This record gives sequence, structure tokens and C-alpha cells, in this order.
Amino acid sequence: MDFQTKVSTRSSTPAPAASPGTSAFDLQFLRSIFGALMVVEIVLGCLVWALIADTYYQPYPSYGWVMFVAIFFWLVTVIIFGMYLLKLQAKLYMIPWPLVLVVFNVSAAVLYATAFFTSAASVEPFSWPHSPDYNRRASASFFASLVMISYAVSACLSIRAWKGYGSGAAGGQTPVPNHA
Repeated sequence: MDFQTKVSTRSSTPAPAASPGTSAFDLQFLRSIFGALMVVEIVLGCLVWALIADTYYQPYPSYGWVMFVAIFFWLVTVIIFGMYLLKLQAKLYMIPWPLVLVVFNVSAAVLYATAFFTSAASVEPFSWPHSPDYNRRASASFFASLVMISYAVSACLSIRAWKGYGSGAAGGQTPVPNHA
């Protein structure tokens, strides 16, 4: 038997170079609801930990928890946002990104709920009413509630994308609609 007739020895062609109009950034992701929610989570999450950090919170363990939740999820959200903006999740195709986002957003919503309740319950006992610390802590509690709602909406949308409801994500690795 002839080996070359049984096996194709043709080499594949390299991928075409990016055209001059192609951006390294995924601008469609920025325009998507997922991208917009991540921007909201980043901005409001930064406000939460900045407002708490601007008070004398160190002696109060409850504010240590709020700071941990706020900074941890802010950092992870910034990293995930950067990965999606730079299309890095497409290069890491072996990771089930829709499932990762479901777990991340659900855990962020739940832990931000605990941070919100902790922060809101700790404003009055640890601050003099109408003092600068009181106002900052009360504001941080308000913004923590908004971040919690934002992560909850992201969790619902991530679950829908993971299950493949109408987003075109059932076969893909990203939770945003296929736009390539």
C-alpha cells in the first residue's frame, strides 16, 4: 500500500494577518450588557472600598469584611473585564467561561449581599451621626447595595448564557453573543 495516498501530507495555511481596521480590543463586548454591567461593577465597587478606606475602619472587624469583599471582587472583575476586552478568553478555550462567569457572579452577588448587610448594620454603632465617617460609611453601604444588584443581574444573565437561552452562547465559549 502506498502511504502517501492514505494520509494527507498537505500542510495547513497560516491564519491571515489582522487587517489594518481590526482592533485588538473587543469593542462589541464593551457594547454588550455584560460589558456595561462589568463597568458598573468596577466603578461602584471602587467607590465602596474607597469610601470605607477613607474612614477609620481598622478597629472594626465588620468593615474588614466589607473591605475584603469589595477589593477582592473589584480586582477579579477588573481582571475578567481585561481578559474579555483583550479577547484572551478565546485563547483559553479549554476553560468553560460561561460556567466560570456563573460561579463568579453568583458568589459575588451572595458575598456582596453579606457585605452590604454588614456595612449597613455597622454604620450607626461605629459612627457619630452626621460625622464624615458616618456619611462615608452610609454611602459605602448604598453603593454596596447597587453593586450587589449589579452582580445579581450579571448572575442571572450569566446563567441564561450558560444554558444558551437566546444569546448564541450554547456552542461558544463566551457568554456574549457571537459577533466574530
